[in-house]
Amino acid sequence: MADFGLVSDDLIQALAEQADAADHDASWPQPAWELLCRNGVPEWVIPTAYGGRELDLPKVLVGYERLAGACLTTTFILSQRDAAVRRIRDSSRDDLCRELLRPLACGGRFATVGISQLTTSRQHGGPALRARETGDRFLLDGTMPWVTGADQADHLVAGATLDDGQQILLAVPAETAGLSVGPPLELMALAGSRTAEVKCDGVAVERRWLLAGPTKQVMQSSRGGTGGLETSCLALGLAGAAVNYLAAEAERRPEWADVAARLQATRENARTDMLRLAAYGGKPEEMVALRAIANALVLRATQAALTAAKGVGFVRPHPAQRWARQALFFLVWSCPRPAAEATVGYLLGECDAG
Repeated sequence: MADFGLVSDDLIQALAEQADAADHDASWPQPAWELLCRNGVPEWVIPTAYGGRELDLPKVLVGYERLAGACLTTTFILSQRDAAVRRIRDSSRDDLCRELLRPLACGGRFATVGISQLTTSRQHGGPALRARETGDRFLLDGTMPWVTGADQADHLVAGATLDDGQQILLAVPAETAGLSVGPPLELMALAGSRTAEVKCDGVAVERRWLLAGPTKQVMQSSRGGTGGLETSCLALGLAGAAVNYLAAEAERRPEWADVAARLQATRENARTDMLRLAAYGGKPEEMVALRAIANALVLRATQAALTAAKGVGFVRPHPAQRWARQALFFLVWSCPRPAAEATVGYLLGECDAG
């Protein structure tokens, strides 16, 4: 699959060289982020009118896939920044686009999303982040439980629920009084993403920062939703790194040739489906099916790579141990119930994913 000249071999090599540190160390991977900025990657999803390149989704996905194979941590950070950009871009708010997107295009500023609380149910209590409209402001109280790069962000695209059950999206300035970022969560992988909980205690956000809503299900009404093609794409990128490792091993250990070929065939079929859905759209069940296949593939490919690497692959900094841990992330990242159930079906051997 062509990468449309978006990602150079030099960029991939440089990202791969720091991938272990970005995954293991809970410090912001600034050198990796600067690499993306120098190569124009933050411009991909931003319209040309605001300083970007305005690439179509298939081209962006091809770029994401290759980046994820080099350093999943950095690409995950990019995906969360781009999720924020898309919601600003698609808000029909030209004033906010002019104000926010140009500095985001050059990488001079960073934005992220705090929206998981809108799609993740809790066992007890009401919405995790509540909003109350008063005059020309919204008052936010509660938490955003999963915010990547929160302590690096200039703005957080936050989702909150009003008293009547309707939802809103706001571009919340990070310096707003009452907003506090907790310490990074102790993740088993992708530590450099500095994913943390953000608390809001009477955070007053002017109405001019409203991106979408009020509406019943703001994530469905805004383009993109959650857990879409971008998530599946990153899984395919990580799987690709493992498959490529197996293919290289098969050159000197022929017993791995069939395994590498079977996994590669599944990967190619999934990539074809991904680009078709990106170009022409598809039904929700097709998105779910692709996500489950990508989940199963990344788990099987990384486990196979670790098996092929033997004991040395279980020791840092060998990439096999990192790939195997990172693959588990896709079981919990933006994985709605239908996709989770289908993934378990693959793991139980009820259907074939390569």
